[in-house]
Amino acid sequence: MVTGSGRGIGREHALSLARHGAHVVVNDVGAGVDGSGGDLSPAQQVVQEIEAMGGRAVANSDDISTWAGAERLIATAVETFGDLHAVVNNAGILRDRMMANMSEEEWDAVIKVHLKGTFAPSRFAAAWWRDRSKAGHDVDGRIINTSSVSGIYGNVGQSNYGAAKAGIAAFTVITSLELARYGVTVNAVAPVALTRMTENLAPAPPTDEEREAQSPRWIAPIVTWLASAESRHVTGRVFEASGRVLAVAEGWHRGPVHEPVDDPTRLGPVVEELLAGARRNAGMDGRDGSWPQPQQ
Repeated sequence: MVTGSGRGIGREHALSLARHGAHVVVNDVGAGVDGSGGDLSPAQQVVQEIEAMGGRAVANSDDISTWAGAERLIATAVETFGDLHAVVNNAGILRDRMMANMSEEEWDAVIKVHLKGTFAPSRFAAAWWRDRSKAGHDVDGRIINTSSVSGIYGNVGQSNYGAAKAGIAAFTVITSLELARYGVTVNAVAPVALTRMTENLAPAPPTDEEREAQSPRWIAPIVTWLASAESRHVTGRVFEASGRVLAVAEGWHRGPVHEPVDDPTRLGPVVEELLAGARRNAGMDGRDGSWPQPQQ
């Protein structure tokens, strides 16, 4: 089951999974980049592509950011194919804006689609697998979420999107701990790809080389592998993926330490000492020390 799989990265996921033997629920509301509108035809087109290669698929247009829509989506997989093996949470929208100019609606819409739209399908899938496990069935389930380098490293103008994607990374780690007892792994990818969501963000039109390096096709292999039985020992991890790199993103770790201080007037030198020994925040390239220091 792949959300947002009518176009872009999600479409590549659905086609790759089908090529490797999966029956696929192709979920897409057919909305615009900003989440407006709706059209089932992109999902139906992907279903037709899968069927043309000899696979099985079904289109679904439920809004996965709603409780009822997420529940129906999981039911579609179970009722159509008799089981559920992997949930790929990929659907997303953009409402980029500098934080001081961002509206409440722009914040709420992005958080709802990305963060709740990851939680809700995962919640109903987890309940299905839990019940199967408690009934004595062998479960080998997968949840694969979509984070972003904008969330785990930070990007100007994307406080709503980045906060949601950072939340998804934390959600991945926490739920991997909760669901391990039922035979379910939870991982995430942080893709870099040129899609209709991102094609207008670059300051200049991409070259052919840049287009190839940012093709959505580079994201599907790691998602397909994470959905396979071969990945059952991997859980709670976030993988960066693009045509330039495949990497494991390392989460927050405690840095330099000092004994507690109960007097704020003594904290200045202590904080300076801590910062002097700490790595600077990574930039969008994931490298240490590339994030600018605040102005003095």
